[in-house]
Amino acid sequence: MSQGEHRLAAILAADMVGYSRLMEADERGTLARLRTHRIELIDPAIAKNRGQIIKTTGDGMLVEFQSVADAVRCAVEIQERMRRRNADVTDDRRMEFRIGINLGDIIFEDGDIYGEGVNVAARVEQLADVGGICVTDAVHGQVVGRIEAAFESLGEKQLKNIARPVILHRVVFGTLPSATEPAAAAPAQKSATKPTVAVLPFANMSGDAEQEFFVDGLTEDILTELSRRRELFVISRTSTFVYKGQAANLREVAQKLGAQYLVEGSVRKAGDRLRITVQLIDTTNDAHIWAERYDRKIDDIFAIQDEITAAIVATLPGRLEAAQHDQLARKKPTSLAAYECLLAAKVLHHRSTREANLEAQRLVDRALELDPDYGHAHAWRGCILGQSWGYGWCADKDATFAEVRAELQKALALDENDADVHRILAAVSITRHDLTRARYHQDRALALNPNYDLVVVQMGELLTWSGRGDEGAEWIRKAMRLNPHHPARFWSHLGKAYFVARQYGKAIESFMHLSAMDASQHAFVAACYGWLGDRTAAVAHLARIRELDPKFTIAAFLATTHYGDEVDRVHLREGLAKAGLAD
Repeated sequence: MSQGEHRLAAILAADMVGYSRLMEADERGTLARLRTHRIELIDPAIAKNRGQIIKTTGDGMLVEFQSVADAVRCAVEIQERMRRRNADVTDDRRMEFRIGINLGDIIFEDGDIYGEGVNVAARVEQLADVGGICVTDAVHGQVVGRIEAAFESLGEKQLKNIARPVILHRVVFGTLPSATEPAAAAPAQKSATKPTVAVLPFANMSGDAEQEFFVDGLTEDILTELSRRRELFVISRTSTFVYKGQAANLREVAQKLGAQYLVEGSVRKAGDRLRITVQLIDTTNDAHIWAERYDRKIDDIFAIQDEITAAIVATLPGRLEAAQHDQLARKKPTSLAAYECLLAAKVLHHRSTREANLEAQRLVDRALELDPDYGHAHAWRGCILGQSWGYGWCADKDATFAEVRAELQKALALDENDADVHRILAAVSITRHDLTRARYHQDRALALNPNYDLVVVQMGELLTWSGRGDEGAEWIRKAMRLNPHHPARFWSHLGKAYFVARQYGKAIESFMHLSAMDASQHAFVAACYGWLGDRTAAVAHLARIRELDPKFTIAAFLATTHYGDEVDRVHLREGLAKAGLAD
């Protein structure tokens, strides 16, 4: 390219909002997060849409595109992905961008670009909304009707240091489905035939912080019993407990969770007496359609649970004639103290820290001392030990794994109708590459609790390993609807399912929801780009793999997968080879 060459081009100007504030608060963290977004999201989107980064500053960049449509597609992709990445990020740490796009004459000189076309793009970017895109009329005229994006006219604007007024338009998000947006992103996509219920954390009215474990555990048990009803769609504990201790607007909570009905209540425990108040609310009209108060001796706790779940199901509109629920016999503990220890252990387990796990082990061990034949406690001891095994919190992984299996076998012998037992046994079978046995336990877990998000997502994983990626993705999206506040790893499961289904664009988009990826997740994304023929994006992810795991090899990576068909293992190997990774 000659010095001072003039050319018509689309120029994208991007700038990060609040860069100085973020740098002042956490310079190293801000730079690290920005670099991660560049490597995982922004640069691959630019490369995929055939853009060329001309200039970068600390908080912004100029990118040239030969196609106006490519420039707008790239901008929409970046902003939509960033919006989803920011969904669970606090305002003070959120990274957001403004983007402006102009089509005009530019001058290339000494590796930089100049001219009015560049100046207009920079000024247009300053008028964009936070997280938004603003384009000139020249850009709008080239792309309207050609790409899946909606626009709103902003009329004529006078730009700083630009003599003539410029007509501007902004991209309107949310009016059209994103081409790469996984269907599970919207909680509103719930079952049309089943009433959707969310059980909010009951309030502890005892004035004793020590009773929080008891109250949380009671809430969880009621939620679990409801979720065993096949005629209901029950939002998971992980999502509902986000609102613990909050005086939130119930209609807003219901909307965020995708639930029409909310169950809320309070518990007061004093000595051997227990008072539970509970009500069922139809959030479409804020109607309290049922309320009850239970004053009982604490020995009646299990009868109270049964009464509450039966009353809720019986009063849901349109469910009076619901199919009768299969009465599944579940053994109750003989010791109330054992029950309370297990409740506390479950709550600690959900915190997913080493310290909480150790305390959970101590409590579940105490529960089993008090009631050695408590099947559900054996199941949860296996689950809690399995957590320490999975996170590497145990001194001897082989011995811990053997203990997990022994606990599950005890639990199975004591209570074969416990969904958690079959869920964990299915997971163990997957790690042992025994997909036939895994499917047996998985089907049993689903039959026992069809609304348990961890059971549902694991069904998606199992189908993925079995080579049925499309079906796997459907189950994983269902788990996401059951738990709108699902763990980030659900996105990883979805990405792997789409990869098996050969839907590489959707697989990449799913992985991009992760705020950070490990080496294996980068490997899946690199393989996707390998199959798409995008070596530039693939190389960026291979570089991240080498940074995270310098000893990474294809053979070692494939050994961590659980594919039942060699075709799927070859498919992954070939994708990595196409990405540029050699054995």
